[in-house]
Amino acid sequence: MEALAMDQKGYRRGSFQSATSDEDMLEIAGASMDFSMADDDPPLDREMGGFSSYNGGGMNGTSTMMDFLEEPLPGVGTYEDFNTIDWVREKSRDRDRHREITSRSKESTWALLHSVSDAFSGWLLMLLIGLLAGEGKPPDLKEGVCLAGFWFNHEHCCWKSNTTFTDRDKCPEWKSWSQLILGHGEGAFAYILNYLMYVIWALMFSLLAVLLVKGFAPYACGSGIPEIKTILSGFIIRGYLGKWTLVIKTITLVLAVSSGLSLGKEGPLVHVACCCGNILCHLFTKYRKNEAKRREVLSAAAAAGVSVAFGAPIGGVLFSLEEVSYYFPLKTLWRSFFAALVAAFTLRSINPFGNSRLVLFYVEFHMPWHLLELVPFILLGIFGGLWGAFFIRSNIAWCRRRKTTRLGKYPVLEVLVVTAITAILAFPNEYTRMSTSELISELFNDCGILDSSKLCEYVNDFNSTKGDDLPDRAAGPGVYTAMWQLALALIMKVFITIFTFGMKVPSGLFIPSMAVGAIAGRLLGVAVEQLAFYHHDWPIFSGWCSQGADCITPGLYAMVGAAACLGGVTRMTVSLVVIMFELTGGLEYIVPLMAAAMTSKWVADAIGREGIYDAHIRLNGYPFLEAKEEFSHKTRAMDVMRPRKNDPPLTVITQDSMSVEDVETIVSSTTYSGYPVVVSRTDLIISIENARKKQDGIVSTSVICFTDYCPPLPPSSPSVLKLRSILDLSPFTVTDETPMEIVVDIFRKLGLRQCLVTHNGKLLGIITKKDVLKHIAQMANQDPDSILFN
Repeated sequence: MEALAMDQKGYRRGSFQSATSDEDMLEIAGASMDFSMADDDPPLDREMGGFSSYNGGGMNGTSTMMDFLEEPLPGVGTYEDFNTIDWVREKSRDRDRHREITSRSKESTWALLHSVSDAFSGWLLMLLIGLLAGEGKPPDLKEGVCLAGFWFNHEHCCWKSNTTFTDRDKCPEWKSWSQLILGHGEGAFAYILNYLMYVIWALMFSLLAVLLVKGFAPYACGSGIPEIKTILSGFIIRGYLGKWTLVIKTITLVLAVSSGLSLGKEGPLVHVACCCGNILCHLFTKYRKNEAKRREVLSAAAAAGVSVAFGAPIGGVLFSLEEVSYYFPLKTLWRSFFAALVAAFTLRSINPFGNSRLVLFYVEFHMPWHLLELVPFILLGIFGGLWGAFFIRSNIAWCRRRKTTRLGKYPVLEVLVVTAITAILAFPNEYTRMSTSELISELFNDCGILDSSKLCEYVNDFNSTKGDDLPDRAAGPGVYTAMWQLALALIMKVFITIFTFGMKVPSGLFIPSMAVGAIAGRLLGVAVEQLAFYHHDWPIFSGWCSQGADCITPGLYAMVGAAACLGGVTRMTVSLVVIMFELTGGLEYIVPLMAAAMTSKWVADAIGREGIYDAHIRLNGYPFLEAKEEFSHKTRAMDVMRPRKNDPPLTVITQDSMSVEDVETIVSSTTYSGYPVVVSRTDLIISIENARKKQDGIVSTSVICFTDYCPPLPPSSPSVLKLRSILDLSPFTVTDETPMEIVVDIFRKLGLRQCLVTHNGKLLGIITKKDVLKHIAQMANQDPDSILFN
C-alpha cells in the first residue's frame, strides 16, 4: 500500500491546480491500491483518532487508538481554518461513541446514568438556545428622546401614557429635539433643528457600529446567512460563530437599525442565534468534539433565530429546512421545533411588541378575498420576481465593485456616506422617516373608524356603516398625499437597499424587501379599491362588489406584495408563506400568499437561478455544493481527476520503507496539505511529534510502518513507529468512466472531501471537493479560481 501526497499550495490561473486545504490532494498515476493486508487484525471501534469511510457497501471503522499510545491523541482528527469537514468520518465517529456508551450502560448504574444524560443533552442544549435567543427594541434618538428612559423608542415610551387615543403619538413623556431644546415643535427653525439632529444621530449610530465591527469583530458585518449556509454544509470558518462576533453583532445590530439605514435585523438574528448555539456546544462533549453533530445544533439554532426575529416558530423550522440547512435529519427537525418553541415562549414572556401577541405585524381583516383578486395578487408576484432579480444583479454588481476596487478599502467612509444620503432623503417623507417595521405595520393595517393615518383619510359616509365593517369609500386628500409619498418612498427603498446590503455593518434583507413589496401592494390595493368604488357596475365587480359594500382590503395587498418581494429576493416558498401568516395572524389568506410567492419565484428564476444568499456565496467563493441545482454536463471522472498531463513529479510515502527523517523531510520541503490514504498533513505531524516525546526509541532513523505487522528489521535497528491509525483504510472510490453527475451527487449527499479514481483496481488519481466545485464553475463559464480555500 502506498500513501499519496496531496496537492501543493497555490494554483496556476487557468488550471485546476488547487490552493492548499486538507482536501487538496495530488495523485500518483499508475500507483496500485492494495488494502488486502492479510496479516492485519480487524480494526478496532473507538471514539477518537482514526475514522471511517464509505466504500459503496458500508461504513468500516478503523482503529482509533494510536499504535504507540493507549489514549487518543489530542489534535488528531481536527480541522484547520477554511477547510471542509468529512461528514462520513464524523458520523462514523459518533456512531462508535454511541455504541460504546450503550454497551457500557449495562455494566453499572453510573454508566446507565451517563447514557441517559448523553441522550438528554441534545434537548437540554435546545432549551438553552431557545432561552438565550432574545430581542430588543432600538431607541428612536434620531427623532427625540423619552423622558422616562432614553433607551425607549417612541412607541414604548407612550405605552403607559394617559393620553387619549387620538393624541396617542403626542404623549408628554416623549419630546422631539426641537421641543427639548427650543421649547416648541412648530415652525421652520424647529423643523430644521429636528432635521439636523436626525442626520447627526444617524451618522453617530452608524459610525459607532462600523468602528466596532472593524475593530473587534470583522465577521459581525452583513447578514450572516450566506456564511451560515456554508458552515452548515461542512466548511470551517474559525471565529465566525465565536463570542466576540456574538457580542459585537448584538450591539452593532441595535446601532445599525437605530441609524435608519435600509436594513433589517432578522438575518443577523439568525447569525446571533447560531453564535449562541456554537458557544453552548462547548458545554457538551458530544457536540464539542464532533463537527457534524455541532451542525445539527446550528440548524436548530437558525430556526430559533427566525422564531425570535418574526415570532414565527413553525416558519423558523421550515426556514432552516428549506433555506439554510445542508443536512437535516428527522431528529434535527424535532429539536429545531423544540428550540423554536422555547424561543417563542421566551419572546412572549418579554412581550417586545407591546401588544401581548407573539407576532410582529398582527392584522385583522374583516372581509374575505374574492377569486378575481388573484389577478392583482399574481401581478404583485410578477413585480416581486422582477424586483428580486433586479436587486440581486444590482447588489452583486455593487459588492463585486466594492471587492475589486479601492472602494473596499474605505468601509467606514462608505457607511457614513450611505447613512448621510439615507437620512437626508428619508426625513422629509414621513413614510421613510419612521422605522421600516412601523412602516410595514401601517401598510398592513386595515383602516378603521378611529384611524388617524393619512392612509385612512377617506370621505366618510357613516350612514352606510354596518357594524365594524367600513364600506369602500372615496379617497380623500390625505390618501392621495400618502400615495405620492409612498411612491417616492418606494423609489428610495428600491435603490438605497442595493447599496446598503453588504456594507460593514450588520444588515438583514427581510424587512427592507417586505417594505418594498408592502408599499407596492398598498398602492395597488388602493387603486383597485377606488376602481371598484367608482366602477362597481363593471362586469368584473358587479357580481361581488355592490355599492356600499366592503370589497377590497388594501392592507391585504400590502401583505401579499411583501411576501412576493421577499420571495423574489430569497426564492423561499413554503417557509415564506408560513412565516407570513404567522407574522400577521392572517391564516385565511394563505392562498393569495402562495400564489404570489410561487409567481415571484417563477419570474425571478426565469431571469436568474440564484437567490441573494446563493449569489453572495458564489461572490465570496465559498466552497458550497448547492443541493438544489442539477449537474447536466456529460463529463467523466477522468476529466476532473488529478494528476493531469504535464503535472510535476509526485511525492510518495511508502507503507513500510521510509524513516521518520524521510517523512519529515517530505513534510518540511513541500506544502502539501495531506495524503489520500494518510488522513492529513496535520495528523502526520502531530503523530510523529508525540511519538518522539512519548515512545522510547523513536529517532530520525526509525522506520514508519503503516501496517500492523512490519517486515523484520535487524536487531540493532531503532524502534518502529506504527501509524496505521491515521489511515483511511476504506476510501470511497469511483472508476475513471463514472459520469461526473454521479460524482457530484456523491459529494453532495455523502459530504465527501475526496474520492479516489481507479481503473481495474489501479489508482489513477483523485477528485477533491474543490476539484468538483472548480469543474462546476468552469462548466458554468465562471472563474474556477474564485473558490475560496485556505
